Amino acid sequence: MIKNVGAVGGMTLISRVTGLVRDIAFAQFLGSGALADAFFVAFRIPNFFRRIFGEGALSVAFIPVYSEYEARYPAAEARAFLNLMAGRLGLVLVSVTALGIVASPVLVGLMAPGFLDDPVRYDSTVSTLRWTFPYLFFISLVAMAAGILNTHDRFGAAAATPILLNLSLITTVWFFVPDSQNGAVTLGIGVLVAGLVQLGFQFPFLKRLKRIPLPQVRARSREDKAGAAGVGQVLKLMIPAIFGVSIAQINLLINTILASFLVTGSVSWLYYSDRLMEFPLGVFGVALATVILPTLSRQVVQNSEESYRETLDWALRLVFLICLPAAAALAILAFPLMMALFQYGAFSSEDAVMASRALAAFSIGLIGFVTVKVLAPGFYARKDTRTPVLIGAIAMAINALVAVLLVWDLAHVGLALATSAAGLVNAFLLYHRLNKLGHFSARAGWGLFLVRVVLATVAMSALLYFTQGLQSEWLAASLLERVGRLSVLIVSGALAYFVVLYATGLRVHQLLVRP
Repeated sequence: MIKNVGAVGGMTLISRVTGLVRDIAFAQFLGSGALADAFFVAFRIPNFFRRIFGEGALSVAFIPVYSEYEARYPAAEARAFLNLMAGRLGLVLVSVTALGIVASPVLVGLMAPGFLDDPVRYDSTVSTLRWTFPYLFFISLVAMAAGILNTHDRFGAAAATPILLNLSLITTVWFFVPDSQNGAVTLGIGVLVAGLVQLGFQFPFLKRLKRIPLPQVRARSREDKAGAAGVGQVLKLMIPAIFGVSIAQINLLINTILASFLVTGSVSWLYYSDRLMEFPLGVFGVALATVILPTLSRQVVQNSEESYRETLDWALRLVFLICLPAAAALAILAFPLMMALFQYGAFSSEDAVMASRALAAFSIGLIGFVTVKVLAPGFYARKDTRTPVLIGAIAMAINALVAVLLVWDLAHVGLALATSAAGLVNAFLLYHRLNKLGHFSARAGWGLFLVRVVLATVAMSALLYFTQGLQSEWLAASLLERVGRLSVLIVSGALAYFVVLYATGLRVHQLLVRP
């Protein structure tokens, strides 16, 4: 499992690095102006549906059912299941995509109502959305292909796919945006091209497994009818999962709606801070969640309850080991990170200050966001998509309430704090429910483990806080000086953290082996 987490994490790290280069290019050429706000909203809308419908609900509903077909049913029925799943999913996606293109003005009005009074932002967002919305069709089929590969423990190809999106957008923003009349629309076309490339990338790997689906809508043979039962089961599981896996996205959407009423740049400040917060969340949290869902699903099918509990316990220890220091480092180094990575070209020093405040607020909820990605698969593996929905509804209500309470005094920072609060509540309630149902209980040694991790995090935080320097020094520094200083801070902080861990008796290498 750690090998698979490493493979996914490695590919995701490359994806996040190319994504960082992409965002640096966005900052240089778009900054935080009207066109930047327009593109970020237009890109967030299909991404919102993608994470809910494609990579979210589809994955958590599809993988447990497909794992069962591969383990218990004849190969012909498993292939029939894939064919019908691809055909019926594709039909739904075509319909949703066409509706989204036609309804783009309505969607922008609903999801960024503050743009209605700004013709430049509104018109640019609508035009861009009509190019970015078809991305949902391609990336949802990519998500199904990834589910097939992951079920067969082929994680690398699916994890590498987002790199292609980043490369496409980097190419677009460097070579086409400078000469375009509307940079937002040009980037929207780049998103559409990326979707085509990402889907085509999956076929060689599916062919190697002999699992390329041949889409069909109607069930004709006996095998087709057996496969159709699985498709129905997936769709039934997806209905509650659509909400359950989308809590974080709905929270971000609420933030986007409220931020659209704030000063120009607020949407962009939240975007850049969220991207940096997503770095550890994606590299580690998503990688871990991607690997454990197929594993937990197999353990449930095999009635291996003890192995199931051990897998969850192991994953949670890794979450605290990695995410507690990561959250502390993001909060302390928020301003140096923004200065070193983004404060060039159209991205001003004021933008860096504003975005760094949001990043510090987002970092508070990092451990909650990652814990949710570990605990939710514990329910999905049991084909229980209802419980995360109920818990997610509570978290979403808390996000909306806190956001409304804080946004008028703290502006975009209040929105980031609301998202963090919702993530922590979501994680706690998922853990409490798993424990109450008897599916999971913390194994021995957690108390001492947490003491060691907290001590090491405090030592690292003190070092970073007292050695990062003044804001004025970062403002006066050149690009090379900023990157160099930031690199030294990161390396020295990591060394301090692991030295204290080993000094207190925690052997990290032993945790990298699943019980």
